Amino acid sequence: MEKTQVIVGLGSCGIAAGASKTYDAIRNLKEVDSLDFELKKTSCVGMCFREPLVEIIDDTGYFLYGGIDEAKALEIIERHVQHHEPVKEYIVKSDLFPTEDDNYFEGQVKIALRNCGYIDPEIIEEAEAKNAYKPLKMIATEAISRETVIKTVLDSGIRGRGGGGFPTGMKWQFAFNSESEEKYIICNADEGDPGAFMDRSLLEGDPHAILEGMAIGAYAIGASQGVIYCRAEYPLAIKRLNIAIDQARGKGYLGKDAAGIKGFNFDIYVKEGAGAFVCGEETALIASVEGERGMPRKRPPFPAISGLWKKPTNINNVETFANIPYILLNGAESYNKYGTDKSKGTKVFALTGKIKNGGLVEVPMGTTINDIIFKLGGGIQNDKQFKAVQLGGPSGGCIPAHLLNTPVDYDSVNATGAIMGSGGMVVMDETTCMVDLARFFLDFTQKESCGKCTFCRMGTKRMLEILVRITEGHGEEGDIEKLEELAYQIKDNSLCGLGQTAPNPVLTTIKYFRSEYEAHIRDKKCPSLSCTSLLTYEVIPDMCTGCTVCAIKCPVDAIDGSKKEIHFIREDDCIKCGECFNVCRFDAIKLS
Repeated sequence: MEKTQVIVGLGSCGIAAGASKTYDAIRNLKEVDSLDFELKKTSCVGMCFREPLVEIIDDTGYFLYGGIDEAKALEIIERHVQHHEPVKEYIVKSDLFPTEDDNYFEGQVKIALRNCGYIDPEIIEEAEAKNAYKPLKMIATEAISRETVIKTVLDSGIRGRGGGGFPTGMKWQFAFNSESEEKYIICNADEGDPGAFMDRSLLEGDPHAILEGMAIGAYAIGASQGVIYCRAEYPLAIKRLNIAIDQARGKGYLGKDAAGIKGFNFDIYVKEGAGAFVCGEETALIASVEGERGMPRKRPPFPAISGLWKKPTNINNVETFANIPYILLNGAESYNKYGTDKSKGTKVFALTGKIKNGGLVEVPMGTTINDIIFKLGGGIQNDKQFKAVQLGGPSGGCIPAHLLNTPVDYDSVNATGAIMGSGGMVVMDETTCMVDLARFFLDFTQKESCGKCTFCRMGTKRMLEILVRITEGHGEEGDIEKLEELAYQIKDNSLCGLGQTAPNPVLTTIKYFRSEYEAHIRDKKCPSLSCTSLLTYEVIPDMCTGCTVCAIKCPVDAIDGSKKEIHFIREDDCIKCGECFNVCRFDAIKLS
């Protein structure tokens, strides 16, 4: 290696954690002191819990530093780069010695995320050095037929990573079979659940993988135009996508006779969406691309027959397209050797919530939830007790502790009442109220309903009203049964996936945590001590010293008691703000 490389992670997560300041500090030092190393940029490597991240690659090996602010960055440059002394206390990964974060990487197999964190996404040559566009060029040099491409995708067993899990090759076959001189291919980059964090990171970190996956799909089905439908709230992703598109055109991978494939004229543009959750549904997305309000359409006809501008259209999500070049380059067997019988390959999950190691992980299908949360994710924050995980985004379901050994594949996850979704995994601990959680997610999906279906528009509203009543202490006998009845009506009669899956959080929390609903309704208590309206604060006489701090801090003067005497909280006047509980130094305030 001619020069030591210093690489700063500048994905959205890193920038939010201060990586831009870290980069600027290193750059300024390099310029002022005329230091001889190469300073580069990359995107998210997945370890969001260790941002800002700085990689150093020198003649001795690879080093990944975590939590690097400006001061630590300058220390690393001086000690490691200038004096060849790695700063071990900041290193989170190295190929020379183990670290406490090695568990995060064990068990991961990176296919979709293969280049994220390892290339500068704004320099196409770095992507090419990692085999970008080689599979596309193979089509021209080896005269690979469209039928062969589709068969390879079918044989790989890859299913759509956007949530539905429909076999990708079969979807392509339908579009291929549709007779039309004009066809379209669309990348859905607008999904609005926590898994969308994964989509954004892929777009920011390896946009060329998505472009190449789309180009391969377009060749296979005979499309001449591609659209990336990306929410406008992802400015960095959109910026890097447009840079990548311009670079791909300049290299001949897009345009007339794309990648040297005679007669294959294909180009891509980015359509910015407004971030509507319903536009994750393909027919609503198509309506939005056409300039109409994003509302689902009746199917059939399916988009493969009549999609964008009523022409045959194929839609896959970001992660699906990112896998395609790998499959074509390495063969179907290289992909389907991972996973289970009906769920092949790997899956990217966005870990969030009450988990120590929040970020992105990519694991073979069939890996258990337990391994993802407790091995890769490091377990629960503050070592509290695991309670449940919300899988599949706002319209997914909650999986309880006794099902932790559930493998993450489509059939096993669906059997719990949850859905795979696009990979959002929200972890909850003992302090989470499952009734309030159901209310939170239903509030989101109710607001995101396009309003076209009466069952979705009004049914979710009625369900939300019941949940609000329950969490505020006004629940009534029969409310659980009403929620279940409404939920099944909505699932059975809604037009699109948003309405059909919106009741999932309610149904799964009732199924696995019914006792919490009953406690809210019958006892007017929240077992998790989370619902403010159901909390009671009282003084423990044996612990109270009469210091008066609680009385002084109470904003509504609801605490009686003289100095050095036992105090008393007037429940009727208490607004349940919790200030007395927070300021008491003697643990004399009981919360129930």
